[in-house]
Amino acid sequence: MEKYDLLPQQLLYEGTCNEANFFEPEKPNDKYIVSVHDPEYYYDLVNLTLDQRAARKIGFPLSRGLVHREVLIADGTIKASEFALEFGIAMNIAGGTHHAFSDHGEAFCLLNDQAIGARYLQQNGLAKKILIVDLDVHQGNGTAEIFQNDSLVFTFSMHGKSNYPFKKEKSDLDIALENGTEDATYLDILKTTLPQLIAEQEPDFIYYLSGVDVVATDKLGKLGLSIEGCKARDRFVLEQCKTNQIPVMCSMGGGYSAEIKTIVEAHANTFRLAQDLYF
Repeated sequence: MEKYDLLPQQLLYEGTCNEANFFEPEKPNDKYIVSVHDPEYYYDLVNLTLDQRAARKIGFPLSRGLVHREVLIADGTIKASEFALEFGIAMNIAGGTHHAFSDHGEAFCLLNDQAIGARYLQQNGLAKKILIVDLDVHQGNGTAEIFQNDSLVFTFSMHGKSNYPFKKEKSDLDIALENGTEDATYLDILKTTLPQLIAEQEPDFIYYLSGVDVVATDKLGKLGLSIEGCKARDRFVLEQCKTNQIPVMCSMGGGYSAEIKTIVEAHANTFRLAQDLYF
């Protein structure tokens, strides 16, 4: 959790960002949340009436503060989606809560921020075809379930084969990687897959989940990327978005290396690249 405070501090300290680059989310209209999540589930969260078994699956002690945080994360992604339409790219320092299903949460995810953002764009006529590029080390199982019957949102998840969730959902495209997959193999697969996906799907908006739990030092990851390999991954994804003139909204996703400086450095690289490539 510490990374959420340290990352903006680092970006300001090194001059990658200034105060004007930041915005603060608020509570979004409930209609955007319940367009993705079952109303009974959502209001059980809000009213803290979720049954104990469902609450345990989330992994956090349920509290008003926790629910409020998730609601703010969702609005951060909604607002970042609007900024991406205006500037080409925008970021949520939190988010990437891709284990939240339509009717339940799990693995520290209560509400699926990028799914809520995608529905917001659809409902307001701001995007027609959306591509979700989920490169967190864990499969985006909740996102896959939410959009399983939506032909206008294509879900692509490239993740660890033998990692959580152990019962995978079916994304539109899943690529499962062996333990210890290193930079060259990972980048070869990505560079073969993503341009073809963009050409075939012709999205007019991309959501990018840029989890840094793919690095070899990650306690929950099992893959073998270096920090530079993770940065090269981000560079390639963002270059594809910019070259094809597709707005991209990035949520940071996971990162659980033993040393906090490793996590912050890997996440900060995504922001540095965004500034270098777009501004």
